Amino acid sequence: MLQNVSLGPKSIDKYQAIYDDGYIDELKSLAKDLKGVRICHINSTPFGGGVAELLLSYIPLVRDMGITADWQVITGDRRFFDITKSLHNAIQGAQYPLLERTTERIYLSNNLENARELRTDYDVFIVNDPQPAALRHFSDEKHAKWIWRCHIDSSEPDHYAWQFLRPYVEEYDAAIFTLEKFVPADLHVPVIVPIAPAIDAFSPKNLPLPKDLCLNILDNQGIDRNRPLVVQVSRFDPWKDPFGVIKAYQIAKKKVPGLQLALVGSLAGDDPEGWQMYGAIHDEANKDPDIDVFSNLTGVGNLEVNAFQTAADVVIQKSIKEGFGLVVAEALWKGTPMVAGNAGGIPMQMPGRLSGYLVNSVEECADKMIHLLNNPEVSDDLAAEGKENIRRNFLTPRLIRDELTLVKQLVV
Repeated sequence: MLQNVSLGPKSIDKYQAIYDDGYIDELKSLAKDLKGVRICHINSTPFGGGVAELLLSYIPLVRDMGITADWQVITGDRRFFDITKSLHNAIQGAQYPLLERTTERIYLSNNLENARELRTDYDVFIVNDPQPAALRHFSDEKHAKWIWRCHIDSSEPDHYAWQFLRPYVEEYDAAIFTLEKFVPADLHVPVIVPIAPAIDAFSPKNLPLPKDLCLNILDNQGIDRNRPLVVQVSRFDPWKDPFGVIKAYQIAKKKVPGLQLALVGSLAGDDPEGWQMYGAIHDEANKDPDIDVFSNLTGVGNLEVNAFQTAADVVIQKSIKEGFGLVVAEALWKGTPMVAGNAGGIPMQMPGRLSGYLVNSVEECADKMIHLLNNPEVSDDLAAEGKENIRRNFLTPRLIRDELTLVKQLVV
């Protein structure tokens, strides 16, 4: 059987304190319309990536409203995840060599084996990203509705990789993309909807923490609380441009003496490339005693990430390509000033005055960092605007509402 992820309970009623306009009551009413519907989310790793981050909160909150919801994770060996990482990058626009029959066979045989082990007593399957995309093709389940959820920027996919994947996606009943512009022009699925991801305001990563506690946590990690700190939190991935962040920091440090940089990341079981990036980033960071690299391998978990995002003087997310960028929403929710790449789903999180801190180059990133570090009062002006945009648009109840609305459209 596929791995079933065990999760503790969560209460949707906690959000009554954040939404005071009957929002949660309307969400519960929608859930009542789906009583008896069984939903299964499927992805490729239970930890370390954005999908896992979403499902850790999404599944318990949906269950709390009386809906049967499970989360299952596919299995695979190193060869399979090497292939799917390359496929993931290619769907996001990287050049992919012409698919060889051996490569195709490994990908398809793995999906076939997982499909054989898949429990079929569900009404809706929501399959996340390219790794398990062929499950629908190989599954014997004919009763359920199948939704493919693409979390990456697939607006300009590599031609060969997309032509390989597209026929399997077109067997689904519906597809979800973060933005309408991410939908490939030649994709034909009966229902296609844009639904942006969201963060859980009550997860350990996003709970409000006292500033003193955050500073003590950073002290324990070797950060000097008396000097300015910039932080990037992300997977160790070339699309996050960690080396560009280091270059921007080096430029900024000339104008902001004593500046420190923390690169905080996670390594996931479905991302072999991440281990190589992790080593390369370490090699570069070792050249400067004021650059530190932290990860889940060294005990930096959600609480520590929260502390870094809360206590940082500036948070950076210098993505070159980005499906959404949960870490942008996380930092804005904490009222921390943000400099981010002008890519993918990031701009929707930074409208209005915040858009002035979207950057397209290392030099722009450095300039915006310097401006915020030298003008801390500016961050106070931006904090309220950023947090309110996240509250209105990018918290988990909105994501649940949008996905359950689609499920209702398909099954009721």
